[in-house]
Amino acid sequence: MITHLHIHPISAFKDNYIWVIHNQSHAVVVDPGEAEVVIAFLEQHGLTLCAILITHHHADHVGGNEALTQRYKVPVYGPAAEIIPCMSQAVREGNTIELKELALTLQVFEIPGHTAGHIAYYTEGMVFCGDTLFGCGCGRLFEGTAAQMYTSLSRLGRLPPTTRVYCAHEYTLSNIAFALHVEPDNADLLARAATDRDHIAYQQPTLPSSIALELATNPFLRCHLPHFHRYAQQMSDQAVDSDVDVFSILRTLKNKFA
Repeated sequence: MITHLHIHPISAFKDNYIWVIHNQSHAVVVDPGEAEVVIAFLEQHGLTLCAILITHHHADHVGGNEALTQRYKVPVYGPAAEIIPCMSQAVREGNTIELKELALTLQVFEIPGHTAGHIAYYTEGMVFCGDTLFGCGCGRLFEGTAAQMYTSLSRLGRLPPTTRVYCAHEYTLSNIAFALHVEPDNADLLARAATDRDHIAYQQPTLPSSIALELATNPFLRCHLPHFHRYAQQMSDQAVDSDVDVFSILRTLKNKFA
């Protein structure tokens, strides 16, 4: 477990989080869609930027790269399979990143589904997973397949239960609403709903989550359970032969959920 680092969310746009990892002198930012809020945070806290980490190519995750690299002259790490503005260090599955200023080593996981080349950054105790795994939900399938996304989510779900999940959007309450529609009697989910509603009421983030909490409450990590198979069968006119089928049906239902 990393104990010498601090991790803070910077709010951007409507519901994005830009995560800042720092040791009170140097900092790394994850998915800086907007430069101005990052610069303001760094200056307020007296931090020197030493790297940028990108999970995928969408504009709300990379939009600040150009201004930040012009100002700070730092490396930009990003997925080798995608075109990332200002990327200087293309990384792929199995690579490790040494951030010496933070005494931090990160592993790169390829987790396609939301986009074709989406990656995550992992070290013991924490994972930065962009728009793949959300609080009580998952990203839309813009470029990948249901099978790819389910494989990616399952991989994240096999991380140690205490791993803290740093995703890139505050979607938790809307995701919980859908999860309760699917699994209304889940006691862990009901408790999470109460807790996270309080967080939002007090203008606090619902994140980070944990792998343990997601396994207990997130429908997209629970597709293997028999009652999810029954639910998917009831809600669709198609055959439900696998966990991927269940995932695909749930993702389609979530897309239409009010």
